[in-house]
Amino acid sequence: MNKILKWIPQLLAGARITILLTLCSVVAGLIISIFLALGTLSKSKLIRNFCKGYVFFFRGTPLLMQLYFVYYGLPQISRALTINNQFLAAFIAFGLNSSAYCCEIIRAAIQSIDKGQFEAGKVLGLNYFQTMRLVILPQSVRRLIPPVGNEFIMMLKDASLVSLIALADITKVTRSIQSSTASSMVYIPAMILYLIITAVFTFVFHVLEKKHSIYE
Repeated sequence: MNKILKWIPQLLAGARITILLTLCSVVAGLIISIFLALGTLSKSKLIRNFCKGYVFFFRGTPLLMQLYFVYYGLPQISRALTINNQFLAAFIAFGLNSSAYCCEIIRAAIQSIDKGQFEAGKVLGLNYFQTMRLVILPQSVRRLIPPVGNEFIMMLKDASLVSLIALADITKVTRSIQSSTASSMVYIPAMILYLIITAVFTFVFHVLEKKHSIYE
């Protein structure tokens, strides 16, 4: 028991990295995905195909390969693209990946809004972007919360991949402790910590979903 208690500070330090990376990546992904979603619905074939190609690429290739490419591959293209900071490299890879998944979430939410809302915006003299910003997107938020919550939890667990580029998240810290102590018991508090973090954020999204429920 005393041994496990000694591991807690290190695991909590790793948890801070895991949570911060997940939060930053999903928030960045959501911001980028708004433009991607609007692009996939654009009347311009060029913009529409570019956005669809982007989504297809990042959803169709493994996140681990994307992470390796950003951290190891970009420097081989040009030294100017070298990213020495593991957190920044992980943030870029995870943010781009998350944006592709969030794009599909937002696109589906937008298309679920009745077309009459677009017509109402035109009647009020709003252009396309004003209608999206003032009418469609605010209504879409209610439909976004559950799938975005799922994306967040998935990204939280996928964050364990960053241990492979030596970023000290929960998984990296756990493996380091296991290697130095030759004790696999460290996996027990590590998994419990993952469960606690997942439970907390699941509860947060549940509260948000209930607060903005269309049935309330």
